[in-house]
Amino acid sequence: MAIELENVLPSEIEKRSFEIITEELTQNGIVLDPEKAPVIKRCIHTSADFDYAQNLVFSENAIARAKEAIRNGASIVTDTQMGRSGINKKRLAQYGGQVYCFMSDEDVAEKAKRDGTTRAVASMEKACELDEKLIFAIGNAPTALIHLYELIRAGKIKPELVIGVPVGFVNVIQSKELILELSDTPYIVARGRKGGSNIVACICNALLYNL
Repeated sequence: MAIELENVLPSEIEKRSFEIITEELTQNGIVLDPEKAPVIKRCIHTSADFDYAQNLVFSENAIARAKEAIRNGASIVTDTQMGRSGINKKRLAQYGGQVYCFMSDEDVAEKAKRDGTTRAVASMEKACELDEKLIFAIGNAPTALIHLYELIRAGKIKPELVIGVPVGFVNVIQSKELILELSDTPYIVARGRKGGSNIVACICNALLYNL
């Protein structure tokens, strides 16, 4: 059987990919909210997983509030160096923000050891010391998301947005459901087990590319 390849210029591959995504969503009768569509489609583009059309949950006005925060200089705190490397830092810097990941910091490692907890937990506590608007982008560690929830409930931090998409099995679903209970915190959450550092980065980039 002959295999037919699409003749697509390298510069047009991403554009064609998004066209295919739109076509398949339409074929399956899935109509996306125009404001949320860029985020959802970029998650599908990154993962080739159409489940993100169903499992991404957005709080009311989350997209608009996140974009406003970025325009006003908000920075992003993420829980992995992989997530940090995938976020378009140059684009964020145009608005005065930067991307932080404290997981490799010596003081974070020392605090985690001293307190008998994880670096993810200690890194969330270090983020509380930052005196700036913050978006939290959690794609790997449910312990980070759980502790962030606790810090928010305790009034120790007030994020502009929480992106909760850790991947895995242990306390992953539960950590996301906790964030969905927050009534005064904007969030984007991938319900279920799916997510990852690549997904958290692409959500951040979808916001940055559509300001």
